[in-house]
Amino acid sequence: MKTPSSLNQLVEALRVLPGVGPKSAQRMAYHLLQRDQAGAAQLAQSLADALSKLRHCERCNTFTELDICELCADPARDDHLLCVVEMPGDLLRMEQTMAYHGRYFVLMGRLSPLDGIGPGDVHFDRLLARANDGAVKEVILSTNFTVEGEATAHYLGELLRAQGLQVTRIARGLPVGGELEHVDSGTLAQALIERRSL
Repeated sequence: MKTPSSLNQLVEALRVLPGVGPKSAQRMAYHLLQRDQAGAAQLAQSLADALSKLRHCERCNTFTELDICELCADPARDDHLLCVVEMPGDLLRMEQTMAYHGRYFVLMGRLSPLDGIGPGDVHFDRLLARANDGAVKEVILSTNFTVEGEATAHYLGELLRAQGLQVTRIARGLPVGGELEHVDSGTLAQALIERRSL
């Protein structure tokens, strides 16, 4: 039996999501069509609304419905600090700490030569313009501690230092409340390397 083309299109559309393979996409498609058509309609409408309404903030590059997002419009933020993160979700996690009160820049990706993503594919030009606005004194690189995140931080560190900016990197180490016996050796080694005076 041949699968209807519209069903195939739905399955293929669901496969664009990270971590969704052919079987998962097929299961989702059948669920939406058989059990939750109202949910499917809401999903389609929400996706259409997001695509038509969302844009990148002119200052920090995150998603917003306005020209400038709420964080960039907030006059209470510290203009001297600029925290660089990979994705909008990373910005939200930083905000949840309630420990940082500076400005942000969202790269919307990271360097990944194996995937064909080079410096021209990530918003480095916009970051350099933002970092050189005259107010920024320190750029905090908060990319992930993956191979790609480390490569991105290293590359950006070199670019930004060449502009005369102070560049720092968030620390790595043990999680708060973590016990040594449950920590992997790489994290423990990094915690030893990045130890500080009391």
